[in-house]
Order: sequence, then structure tokens, then C-alpha cells
Amino acid sequence: MVDLFEKVVALSKRRGFIYPSSEIYGGLANTWDFGPMGTLLKNNLRDLWWKKFVLDHDDMVGLDASIFLSPKVWEASGHVSNFTDALIDCRNCHFRTRADHLIEDSIVDIKVEGLPVEELTKIVREKKISCPKCGKHEWTEVRRFNLLFESSVGIVEEGKSKVYLRGEIAQGIFINFKNVLDTTRIRIPFGIAQVGKAFRNEITLGQFVHRTLEFDLMEFEYFINEKDWKEKFDFWKKEMWSFATDNLKLKTENLRWREHEEHERSHYSKETMDIEYKYPFGFKEMFGIAYRTDFDLSNHAKHSGKDLSYTDPETGKKFIPHVIEPTFGLSRLVGIVLFDAYSEDGDRVILKLDPQIAPYKAAVFPLLANKPELVSKAREIYDSLRSDFLVSWDDRGNIGKRYFAQDEIGTPSCITVDFETLENDTVTVRDRDTAKQERIPVDNLRKYLQNKIA
Repeated sequence: MVDLFEKVVALSKRRGFIYPSSEIYGGLANTWDFGPMGTLLKNNLRDLWWKKFVLDHDDMVGLDASIFLSPKVWEASGHVSNFTDALIDCRNCHFRTRADHLIEDSIVDIKVEGLPVEELTKIVREKKISCPKCGKHEWTEVRRFNLLFESSVGIVEEGKSKVYLRGEIAQGIFINFKNVLDTTRIRIPFGIAQVGKAFRNEITLGQFVHRTLEFDLMEFEYFINEKDWKEKFDFWKKEMWSFATDNLKLKTENLRWREHEEHERSHYSKETMDIEYKYPFGFKEMFGIAYRTDFDLSNHAKHSGKDLSYTDPETGKKFIPHVIEPTFGLSRLVGIVLFDAYSEDGDRVILKLDPQIAPYKAAVFPLLANKPELVSKAREIYDSLRSDFLVSWDDRGNIGKRYFAQDEIGTPSCITVDFETLENDTVTVRDRDTAKQERIPVDNLRKYLQNKIA
């Protein structure tokens, strides 16, 4: 399984999905850049998510809030005081890591995130956990550090004010709750959805794009009456599982639900559950759903002095809504999809991506690149298809190498224009997963690809 990790990371760079960031300068730990294929894949995942959870629901609206918010927002939300991780250092080689990850990676089936630092220190010492770098077990005391990145706003040095890069994207939704109510006709229960970047000053252990300093999130806050929280929680749980299995077509054997224990839940949560994915390095969080109660709106109302209550239009009763929050990590989802789709068939590497999310829906080749009549006809077909589909053009090297290259980026169908095409206007269409070929009339290509994607 470790071999799978290395193969996917290598494929990601080789085929333009994900590059190590700042590589020409030696790189920067826990940062990655999405290449041409990765950008297409990530955008397809985002659009599929937006359609399922926003466009297909009449009780959802969208928002795109600023990355920079007033520092008072993070004070009111509890992030300044509570948004922390547990840090530990090896006294021998100075290796630094998260204490909870160190323990969980060393002891099977244990979850210690959220435990007091004293208990974490005790576990590390009693279990004599060794440093993964030098093998010693000479550790410092565990201590807390804040995950928020600090920055500053201002033109002159002495006049700058401290601000934070957002550690989650939810707060922009909460502080705009009243604006959305006042400018739309939406009524509770309803959701406000957002896709955007978040930043966390985390210590990680090289888990590719699973946990990074900068990442994209997709999430929504679903505002409800308190009495309905369990019903709505269960509803969105089912929708999240459906997204993973029905829409993304992830293998169910790689997925599981896990409920957070009380000590590991965030300070605002009354119940939290994760869909975890089985990476080569073990089960890790993929999606999460939390019942945030009325914590956020109540605290922002208290600290801002603004009325953030909701008035029931039928009863006239005012109350602070409670919130269900489904969260989806978009950056890590790109990595998960690559791991899940990776396959080998002899000397062929195949990304068995669902056609809906594959970067290209088809590729068009002239059989021979040095025959103008084939190139011209292939270009004609390519131009006609690309008005409706994202289609790749490839005339490099021999046809076998072109097929293999498209297999590696997950292109579902390859269309080859040969001399028979010039005679009867049919083309060879090769299926990615089976490598089987069939002749199809050019006029039927559009319908063929539409059926493939549906």
C-alpha cells in the first residue's frame, strides 16, 4: 500500500495533476500546486458538489466571503483561544510533529485528538513511543499552539494592524446571516453554501494533499430550529454518503463513518461525524458533519451587539437558529479520487475516473500525424466536439503511446481517425477501462459521449 502512495504521487506530477510547490527553489513543506489536469479535475469536483448540494435544492443559496475578516470575528468564534493543536519535539534530532498524530500512528485504533496536553505527554512516555526520524524516545512536554496564520493590514510599518487568514470558511457565512435574510426571500430551514480557501499553520507528516497549509473547502451551514437538528443531521449524512458513492463512485470498501468522541469534538460541536477514506497510510477524514448548535450566531450577536435572531413568519417568535454543517475538503478530495481511481493492467496505468469528473471526456487522434488528410479530418471532428465537451487533441508519437497517456489522465474514450474514416465517415473509439475498440459513425459521436457521461 505504501507503494500505491508513491505511484500516485509520481503519476500526479508526471501527468500534470499535482506538483510540489516552489520546487525549483527546493520546495516548501506541505504546499502543493495543481497542474493543468489537477485544475480540471478539481473544478469538475467543485461543480458536481455545487450542483448536488446547492443548485438541486430550493432551500440553498451561495456566498463568497472575504478571506480577511475583522480579528474580532475570530475572537468571538473562539478560534483565537481554542483553535489549537498539540505540539511535541524530539530532544535528540529536533523533529517536530503533532502529539496526537504521533500517538495514533504508533498505536492501532486509538483516537487522542483533543485530550489535555498532560494526558498526551503521559501516553507518549508510558508507551515509550520512538521518534520516527531518529528512533529515540526523548520528547519534550506536549504544548498547545494556535493554528491561525497571522498577517497584517496597513501601508506603513508602525500603523499595521494584526489580522488572520481564515482558518475555516464558516465564519464568513455566520457574519452574513442577517444580510442573506434581508436580501432574499429564503426561510428556515435553509442553507448558505460556500467554496473557498482556508489556511492552517499545521504540523504534518508528508501525507500528500490530505493535510496542507493552504486548502480549498466546500461547505454549507444549514440553519434550523433546534427541535429539528437530529432529523436534518441524518438527512445530510445520507446526502454526503450518496455524494461519495453515487456521484463520485468511490469504492465503498474504502469508506466508513466514524463518530467523534467527546474529547476530540471542536469546541462548538455537540455531535460530529466523519466519512473517513482508507488511504495507503490508513483511514483519515474525508468529509465531516457537525451539529454546531447556536454557538456561532449567539457569540457573534453577543460580541457585535447586533441582533442575529430569526423571526418565524407564521408565529412571530424570534430565536437564534441552530446549525448543521457538512464540510468537504476539495483539495484532499482530488488526492482521494486519484488514489481510488488508480489501477494497473499489465504495463498499463489507468485512472478509472468517473466520466463526469474526468479532466477530458474524450481524446481525438489522427492515426498518422504526417498525413494531412487524416489530420484535417481529425481536426474537424475535434472542433465539432469541443463545443459540447472538453476534448483533448494528441498527435504525438505512435498510437499506442497516445492511448497509454490518455489512460493515465483518465480520459474515458479515445477517438482515432484512420483511412477508413475518409471512406465511410466512421471512427475507431477505444474504451479506457477495457481497451476494447468499436467503429462508430462520426454523426453518432456526440450521442455516444453524452451517454458515457450520463
